[in-house]
Amino acid sequence: MSPSESVAPFVISCMAVDDEPLALGLVCAFIEQTPFLRLVGRHESAVAALRALHEQPDVHLLFLDIKMPDLSGLELARVLQKGPRVIFTTAFNQYALEGFRVDALDYLLKPFNYEEFLRAALKARAFFELKNAGAAPAAAAPVAAAAPPAVPEENHIYLKVEYQLVRVSLADILYVEGLKDYVKVHLASATRPLLSLTSLRSMEEKLPARQFMRIHRSYIVGLDHIQAVGRGTVQIAGQTLPVSDGYREVFDQFFSRWK
Repeated sequence: MSPSESVAPFVISCMAVDDEPLALGLVCAFIEQTPFLRLVGRHESAVAALRALHEQPDVHLLFLDIKMPDLSGLELARVLQKGPRVIFTTAFNQYALEGFRVDALDYLLKPFNYEEFLRAALKARAFFELKNAGAAPAAAAPVAAAAPPAVPEENHIYLKVEYQLVRVSLADILYVEGLKDYVKVHLASATRPLLSLTSLRSMEEKLPARQFMRIHRSYIVGLDHIQAVGRGTVQIAGQTLPVSDGYREVFDQFFSRWK
């Protein structure tokens, strides 16, 4: 590979889907005037888009309307699962939470201007650059690139916060609090927690066991941040958190070594 090829910018192949011709035309025009986007398809129904995606598997990003006949944008996003990523374009803000749940990259509320469109497109570019950077070592020489991918995984995680991927240092996490549909990630470096639409179980799988422990159905704690241990409680950053019976045996084993 020549030097010029190695630094070539990543171009995101896009498809626009909207049953309103004027809205579809506007999105297509915005895509075509954005240098790092490439329009590869435009469709007036989700059914037509789904058919086209089977023939064009290399589409990276969908600008997708939500309310459409036959098949809605949300239904199409659920069908695609691990297919192209989605930026929703809709006149109805009540679908924002559902858009978040299908892992949309962003949510553009009609009518939107080019500045708003570009902001969403830049989020998408940041996502794909991050994804490609993580995948790049796999193509490198086995000896030189085998070790590096494990280093960032041990030092940080990425959380989806308000349609953005946020890099969070593991050492900065005090504790994670599980809510109904979200988790709150409390950080040593911030006064306000990060709110992410994921489950506590998913966070438990993501966080390394040598640094974190689940002590309650609602809490995972950073072991290095424990300041004091009481009778069925731990104290972190001035907060007293309960250790429930279901997790007490494992915690007591840890605490016996901690003493």
